[in-house]
Amino acid sequence: MRILLSVLLLSAAVLPCSAQTVLKSEPLMLAPYEVALVQTASCPSGKVLKVTGAIRGVSRKRACVALPSETASLATATP
Repeated sequence: MRILLSVLLLSAAVLPCSAQTVLKSEPLMLAPYEVALVQTASCPSGKVLKVTGAIRGVSRKRACVALPSETASLATATP
């Protein structure tokens, strides 16, 4: 019974974290290999800018990617 209860609590905590937030501006600080989705005018309609953090001395990777509507929510506040 304790195992079932712990699995239910764990799944309730993990499921809300599975969605990726879409930001309105690119964050100034981004950890190496961390991914941020940014809605910008540089990408065509229906796509967002995927920014991947890099180690010191290397440029960040930026690419326009398609965004399924059920996997992300639009952030209301800008960082």
